[in-house]
Amino acid sequence: MSEKIKNTYFNANFSEDDEVDVISILKELWEGRKRIYKFTAVFMLLGLFVVVLTPNEYTAYSTFVSHSGDNKVGGSIGGLAAMAGISLGGIGNDSRISPDLYQQILWSIPFQKELLETPLTFDGQKNKISFKEYYLDESNTTFLSSVKKYTIGLPSFIISNLKKEPVDIKLSKSEGKLISVSYKENDLIQLLINKINLEVNDSDGYVKLSATMPSRMASAELTLKVEELLQQYVIDFKIQKSKEQLKYIKTRYDEVEKKYRDVQNRLAVYKDKNKYVNTAVNRIKIESLEDEYSLVYGVYMELAKQLEAKYLQVTEDTPVFTILNPVSVPVEKSKPRRLISLFMYSFFGVMIGVGSILLKKYYMQFKEV
Repeated sequence: MSEKIKNTYFNANFSEDDEVDVISILKELWEGRKRIYKFTAVFMLLGLFVVVLTPNEYTAYSTFVSHSGDNKVGGSIGGLAAMAGISLGGIGNDSRISPDLYQQILWSIPFQKELLETPLTFDGQKNKISFKEYYLDESNTTFLSSVKKYTIGLPSFIISNLKKEPVDIKLSKSEGKLISVSYKENDLIQLLINKINLEVNDSDGYVKLSATMPSRMASAELTLKVEELLQQYVIDFKIQKSKEQLKYIKTRYDEVEKKYRDVQNRLAVYKDKNKYVNTAVNRIKIESLEDEYSLVYGVYMELAKQLEAKYLQVTEDTPVFTILNPVSVPVEKSKPRRLISLFMYSFFGVMIGVGSILLKKYYMQFKEV
């Protein structure tokens, strides 16, 4: 038998075997269709149970873009300042806000703790309460979350209860900057982060925020608070260096101004007292005071120029945020998608039913071998 004939023969046998296997699998599935129906019905009922008891959640969105000092603006201000004898140095060189900065702020503990204390409007509550107060109240826990807590989440629940709550420690002055987070606060922070979504478009430079809450107003208020806090943290970060420089120059300026006023006053008083005295000693004294005045005045004027330059630099370094999509109260719920969830549960039921039939078949074949 030639090689070509052999290949044709084996390919034909292989195709026949494949066809027989597919037919046998389909036959097995048809014979076990009742099992598939049962699994599908069970999972469909489970899905119906879940989607009915899952509370509605609403998502509010916000989109903004940041603008920091650029070379063009810095150049125009620099030209005006130069006319007044003020040098602005390297203003506007670092205009880019790193996308990682937004993520780092979102994950910072002070930022998260401030969000936990944000007053929000929840359905069924007469007054605004904080995110922390709402989720620490057991009456606001949904039935499904309680079932999850005491079933698949039971091991972690037991472990967390076995842990001791951190004891309040009186910190010394050197330790006063340490931040303490309790176990409950840590759980709330994890819940909070899961409800906030932050997307930074690096190429176009815009930031998209969203927050999901069980109340329309709460979702909009939380999104707005995240937006405001995020922008404020970015501003504080960007102008931190220039603010420190401004603070230093302002301190020196105040010191020199006090000294300048003192010398100016002493010179005026001495001249008034000795305006009719025409002696060499008097002239030397006046010259000495005038020299001291000129020296202090020169330093004073130089610091005044630097102070004005630092004020301009703080303004130039401060990012400006343009709101592209302002926060609005959502009308339609974002979760749960009941039809999609019901379809997915039904699909899982079909897959598990088919899988059980195939596993049973191959297990019987393996057992016979």
